[in-house]
Amino acid sequence: MSFRPFKAMSFDVVGTLIDFEAGILNHVRAVSGEAGKAHSDDDILKAYRYARAKEGSIWFPDDLERCYHLMAAELGLPDSEENAKGLAQSVKDWPAFPDSIEALKRLRKHYKLVAMTNGQRWALDYMARTLDNPFDYEFTIDDSRYEKPDPQYFAFVRGALSTHGILFEDIIHTAQSQYHDIGVAMRLGYTTCWIERRFDKKGTGGTLESDRTEPTYHYTSLAQLADAVEAELGN
Repeated sequence: MSFRPFKAMSFDVVGTLIDFEAGILNHVRAVSGEAGKAHSDDDILKAYRYARAKEGSIWFPDDLERCYHLMAAELGLPDSEENAKGLAQSVKDWPAFPDSIEALKRLRKHYKLVAMTNGQRWALDYMARTLDNPFDYEFTIDDSRYEKPDPQYFAFVRGALSTHGILFEDIIHTAQSQYHDIGVAMRLGYTTCWIERRFDKKGTGGTLESDRTEPTYHYTSLAQLADAVEAELGN
């Protein structure tokens, strides 16, 4: 399939462009001392994944406070309001993947870039700055009032983009999460691009498990996607 017909690329942000797993691990290891050393990265991310899925969640990343308390109980980490609030606030410093900023600059030469995050507006403001503010349009859970994989989130964004002359068939939806993005987007008829950030790792890390859906395009980095687009459309 050609990259030429499309006008826009929509992106999941957390996990696709921003390395949330590194951000969570950095905070937990910084506050947990000796207790944290008893657990592998996979242990910590598994505890996070289960905490995030547990009943009672609120909007992300405010929900990270609740998650930290659950993770602390599960893993025997030092528990305090300061540590819990710190996990939510650590979003401000979560790193971009090494290829994200440059690849987005390359892709923006050919497409309008659209952020579609389950995060709240305050969090996207920080993450967009980390990414050097690449987006032409930004959508958060504060805008949509729904959380992916709810199809209503995608419907909201389609409607909003249509007012800017960008139609459903003009969009490539790009994401890391099979659960939150690729599966539902394919069922809705989107052209999709799966960035398999964990291609060289076991398990799903901090992302909820899901059946695998075959996307339209499949790369293991955002840089590979930019390479493929430039190979067809030039740079």
